[in-house]
Amino acid sequence: MTEDGAYVHGGGLDAAIARFGGSRADWLDLSTGINPSPVALPELDPEVWARLPDAGLQARCIEEARGAYGAPEEAGIVAAPGSQALISLLPFLLPRGEVAILEPTYGEHRASFEAGGHRVSGVETIADLTDGAQVVVVVNPNNPDGRRTERPALVALLGEMRRRGGLLVVDEAFADAASDLSIADMAGEPGLLIHRSFGKFYGLAGVRLGFALTTPALAGNLARRLGPWAVSGPALAIGAAVLSSETVRERIAGEVQAQAQLRNRVLAEARFNLVGETPLFATVETSGAGAVFEALCRRQILTRPFAYRPNWLRFGNPKDETEAARLAGALADTARERRP
Repeated sequence: MTEDGAYVHGGGLDAAIARFGGSRADWLDLSTGINPSPVALPELDPEVWARLPDAGLQARCIEEARGAYGAPEEAGIVAAPGSQALISLLPFLLPRGEVAILEPTYGEHRASFEAGGHRVSGVETIADLTDGAQVVVVVNPNNPDGRRTERPALVALLGEMRRRGGLLVVDEAFADAASDLSIADMAGEPGLLIHRSFGKFYGLAGVRLGFALTTPALAGNLARRLGPWAVSGPALAIGAAVLSSETVRERIAGEVQAQAQLRNRVLAEARFNLVGETPLFATVETSGAGAVFEALCRRQILTRPFAYRPNWLRFGNPKDETEAARLAGALADTARERRP
């Protein structure tokens, strides 16, 4: 939220508290698509806090990411302090031109390309792409409506962008929990860049770690622009340890699916119309969504409204039955308040 009460994405709990009261411990924050049950932190060598991160630690983290995401050896991978840093930087490394983004989606893609001087247009489907677009951005699965772009469509689109000498950017921030959609195994092919986010699936967004999977040349350009020591030693050490374990990935995937089932049960009981979902969030449509948002805030439950879709609300996952019951009770109270 801004000072005038308008809501902006991510990290808005302090602003909600300032407006609606309570302490952080009182609030149930469902405003993000971040796993609410973080993976246990590994034990870290105290040296990672005291020294600049060395090249070996960064290389180890990148190689564990390569294995976890299934990227081939020929792919270039660059680590960054969150995938948002890569989203913000990329437009300044590309020739200014026409960019098409499948929208509605995560708004920082448009904001970053516009800041870099590109001409940006939003399209609803791949079929709506114009002949002049030299960069196409697809978030898959999409945030906030859960839209899925299946692999054959992305492969065909990549072929078209290669013919144009352009770039296909696929943001797979939520693909850890929807791995069937990922094209990370194609990373390194010309004309393709894939963003991956560490924090959402593992519930460690505060670590600030993300990756770009692309050609070695573009990865090198991104790394040079990020500069030395862009990612902290603790973040690299945590990433390397967590990404190395297939067992952890499988366990987290199961936990997230269980959370999603709780979430969907509550939203179905509330009789919302489902717009779309991923295992980490669901977006619903309801008349007076703004009133529902505020009513939940008065009960110290934070969700995600959208200025461009005033009838939409996005719900992150409750972590357990207790949180699901709290949300269900608040929604029931809100429905009674809204009845004529």
